[in-house]
Amino acid sequence: MTWNTVSRRTIAAGLMAAALALPSARAVADDTGRLTTHVLDTANGKPAGGMTIDFYAKEGDGYRLVATTKTNPDGRTDKPLLVGDAVKVGQYQIVFHVAEYYARIGTKLSDPPFLDTVPVQFSIFDAKAHYHVPLLTTPWSYSTYRGS
Repeated sequence: MTWNTVSRRTIAAGLMAAALALPSARAVADDTGRLTTHVLDTANGKPAGGMTIDFYAKEGDGYRLVATTKTNPDGRTDKPLLVGDAVKVGQYQIVFHVAEYYARIGTKLSDPPFLDTVPVQFSIFDAKAHYHVPLLTTPWSYSTYRGS
């Protein structure tokens, strides 16, 4: 055997051992409801770090602000928007501040910007499930879906 073959086998064995240690932690996470988000700047092919996000819960005919946060350099929030007992069946809205983000990184925008904020309204129907609401955006378009 060559050194390269031995190294690959050693690394593979170490990765397998690490993976075997994960199921118990992952099982706990999978049994706990949570809501996460992720923003990708598809115009520039990178995560949208530093984007402001407002998170709302529907109450009556309107929405109540639950939290305001910013995405980290990976385009994600540092913690879930909801987790555990805070996850309730109901209607929610995430508002992504797209124009503010693009202006901050130096993108020339129309005045007023074509997209200022992007509101995404959705429902949680299983409080024990993981809901992931990503946003793929440019200054002129966006897409979202229920991720995993």
